[in-house]
Amino acid sequence: MDLFEYMRQEQQQSESPLAARIRPATLDEVVGQEHIIGKGRLLRRAIQADKLGSVIFYGPPGTGKTTLARVIANTTSSEFIQLNATTSGKKDMEEAIKSAKDRLGMYGKKTILFIDEIHRFNKSQQDYLLPYVEDGTVTLIGATTENPYFEVNGALISRSTIFELKPLSGEDVRTLIMRAVYDGEKGMGMYNAQIDDDAADFLADVAEGDARRALSAVELGVLTTEPSEDGKIHITREIAQECIQRRAPRYDKGGDNHYDTISAFIKSMRGSDPDAAVYYLARMLEAGEDPVFIARRIMICASEDVGNADPNAICVAVSCSLACERIGMPEAQILLSHAASYVASAPKSNAAVNAIFAAKELVRTKGNLPVPPYLQDSHYKGAGKMGRGIGYEYAHLYRDHYSGQPYLPEEIRGARIYEPSESGHEQEIRSYLYRLTGDERYRKPEDLLDR
Repeated sequence: MDLFEYMRQEQQQSESPLAARIRPATLDEVVGQEHIIGKGRLLRRAIQADKLGSVIFYGPPGTGKTTLARVIANTTSSEFIQLNATTSGKKDMEEAIKSAKDRLGMYGKKTILFIDEIHRFNKSQQDYLLPYVEDGTVTLIGATTENPYFEVNGALISRSTIFELKPLSGEDVRTLIMRAVYDGEKGMGMYNAQIDDDAADFLADVAEGDARRALSAVELGVLTTEPSEDGKIHITREIAQECIQRRAPRYDKGGDNHYDTISAFIKSMRGSDPDAAVYYLARMLEAGEDPVFIARRIMICASEDVGNADPNAICVAVSCSLACERIGMPEAQILLSHAASYVASAPKSNAAVNAIFAAKELVRTKGNLPVPPYLQDSHYKGAGKMGRGIGYEYAHLYRDHYSGQPYLPEEIRGARIYEPSESGHEQEIRSYLYRLTGDERYRKPEDLLDR
């Protein structure tokens, strides 16, 4: 490093945003993520022993992925090279690999290659790294906000240890806020600032685990607030609210938050919790999710999880979907709330789901068994001569419109496919089928207490 590069880095450090300046330099300064860097944890032991293998840090923004990489840089005896996948290309990787090879060959010194936003690299760029990670030319540290199992090359995944970083707790974020306000060396302490407890609590809450967001608000508040008569800059709750503005829902339509939220929405409807269902619905709508997509999921749930326990649920869901397409937002949110709360509150049964999978299993294991001749089509010339349709018993000619004639192929007669539950309308279905057929399985569900 020459004098100009040193001066550039020193100036950059002094002019960096607060969140970058206050970044911890050692493991003991890191706040949060105890599940991976707590005392005795694998990652902490590996960093302290300087025996870190290739890793990928995965988590939401502001949870400390880059911070941990910088701590490793300060701890390791290896050379540390940092790239950002949003601005770097294959040429940058080639230069990093070449210098790593030269360093290893001439000095026996290893290289840690940190790639921030690694999911931004395309498949061929990620493939380029594979042989050098595998032969130890570089130790890879990747950081990503996207689920690596979806966005990172499977071969890189298999050669790395995945560490998931969680959103920081409110108490963790509050600790960082207080450090930022009063630290005179890295923080805003030289401004003689003071933050009220309720302001710190407010910022810690609305940051939703994103430390960078909270620290940016602190910095803005200190730099834009005039000192009071006592000479101090007072950060009140009102100032904190102005600096952080309205919280933006963390939601990526193509990433984890999309899938996690829609999963929670569906499971809440399935679990008969209308409060939670409408809450997750609101989160998706606030984040700009497509109402038609949400309506499709409600329709699926109405059939998959409610089914014949309340046959009206699918009618409500389909009507909601059609109405959403015709009306649009913002009125569509009322329709979606109507349908979601109805499906969540309806009695539940997955008997229809079990029935189709049981039937498909019979088809796979038994093949296409012959249709009984009396059920075959007889509406063409010569069908009778071939025995088609002969012996068919027309149900409406019999009492209760039921003849008792078997309809399954002979080889699987008696197979149990659709077994209605005792939930909602399916109780009536069970009772009707028992009265009609006398089949004991409709009289009392087997193993009901064990399900």
